[in-house]
Amino acid sequence: MRTTWRMLLALLVVLGFMASACGDDDEGADTGDTTTTEGGGDTSTTGGGSGTTVDISTLGLVEDGTLTVCSDIPYSPFEFEDEDNPGEYTGFDVDLVDAVAESLGLETTYRVTVFDTILGSLAAGDCDMVASAMTITDERKQEANFSQPYYNSQQSLLVRSEDAEKFATLADMGGATIGVQTGTTGADYANENKPEGATIREYEGGEQLFVALQSQEIDAALQDLPVNGYRASQDDAFVVTDSFGTEEQYGFAFAKDNEALLTAFDNALSAAIEDGTYDTIFEQWFGDAPGSINS
Repeated sequence: MRTTWRMLLALLVVLGFMASACGDDDEGADTGDTTTTEGGGDTSTTGGGSGTTVDISTLGLVEDGTLTVCSDIPYSPFEFEDEDNPGEYTGFDVDLVDAVAESLGLETTYRVTVFDTILGSLAAGDCDMVASAMTITDERKQEANFSQPYYNSQQSLLVRSEDAEKFATLADMGGATIGVQTGTTGADYANENKPEGATIREYEGGEQLFVALQSQEIDAALQDLPVNGYRASQDDAFVVTDSFGTEEQYGFAFAKDNEALLTAFDNALSAAIEDGTYDTIFEQWFGDAPGSINS
């Protein structure tokens, strides 16, 4: 089952990533928890990985020499605490941002921030960017600028394995309770497409959905497929029974008034895609590098 889900998650990226990656086009309050990852540590200038020199003193960073990142943690497999290194974070988003930051000569610090207010924290200057499996939407573009898309996703339905036949599709959820995370595209989809008689219950964090599902507080969790799929691959008590082709793309968010940082980061991200760094990180988390799969 793990191999099957890894292939599916990889295919989500393949089916549009290569076309969009080099072009333009989810969690309340900041807890203040941080962790720092060593990067290049150069606080003057560095090669940005794009053939040009970036003067990082012009990037308007919250802290000199450090890229401060707001992220809703945990949200596996994109960002979560490393079991082997308490206080340190890992995941696809974390590894990718760390790699890009290192190419810019920067260290990284992660501020654990609830998703529903994460763009507000960015605008308030609490961090330099948001890395939190965030779907690029027109509404969010009004609050922040986004990098090029770096991951293609869709929504899905996760249920207890014992209820797999009972809740095989979203249409089967009439009279049942569906859990969602506040402020996410999954919550929007559930509210717009719930069957008659279904109840939507919101939770502040994605991890709370799994706890609620396990304790039978809800009958299903509707959220991003890679997140639900990863949980099902790690725990046989859960299974994904339905998915919804919402054609979402994740992006990293930056403050509206910091075009310099967005440009430097995006150029370095493009370089990471071109030189294979992205593929290597993707393969570590999803089993196959996107460029190696024939769709």
